[in-house]
Amino acid sequence: MAKTYKVAFKLNGKDVAAEVEPRELLIYTLREKLAHTGSHIGCETTHCGACTVDVDGMSVKACTVLTVQCDGSQLLTVEGLEQGGVLHALQQAFHEEHGLQCGYCTPGMLTRAYRLLQENPNPTEHDIRYGISGNLCRCTGYQNIVKAVQSAARKLTATAAKAA
Repeated sequence: MAKTYKVAFKLNGKDVAAEVEPRELLIYTLREKLAHTGSHIGCETTHCGACTVDVDGMSVKACTVLTVQCDGSQLLTVEGLEQGGVLHALQQAFHEEHGLQCGYCTPGMLTRAYRLLQENPNPTEHDIRYGISGNLCRCTGYQNIVKAVQSAARKLTATAAKAA
C-alpha cells in the first residue's frame, strides 16, 4: 500500500482535509474525495482546460497539479462562484449571452474568466480571447463566451462603482 499524506486547504472558503497519495492529482481529489464535481476531467494533459481551478490566485489545470502541492492553499472551483444562492455575474452572463452549449468546458471557462477579471476588470475583446486561450470549447465558436465575459465585466465594474 502506498504511503498517504494528509493535506489541508481552503476550498471555496471552507477548510477541508484529505488523505492523498503523493502522486494523486488535484482533479481526482476534488471530484472523488471532496465531492466537488463541477470541474471536469477532459484531456488530462493540460490542453483543454475543463479542469481549470483557481489556486492561490492563479488559474491552474487541476489535471496536472498534485494535491500535495496545494497543502495550505486557497482553492476556488466553479462551485465557489455562486454565493448565498445568487449566481456570480459571470455565471449569469454566460446564461444571458448563451455562452455555453454542451457545458463541458463551462466550469473551467468560468473559473478562468473569474481570474481574468480579477487581473483585468476591464478587458478588451483581445484580452479576453488571449486570457481564455488555454481553455478549449468545441461547441460555441467563442463569440458568445467573449460577450458573456464582457457583460460580466461591465456588471462587476458598475457594482464596484456603486459600492465606492
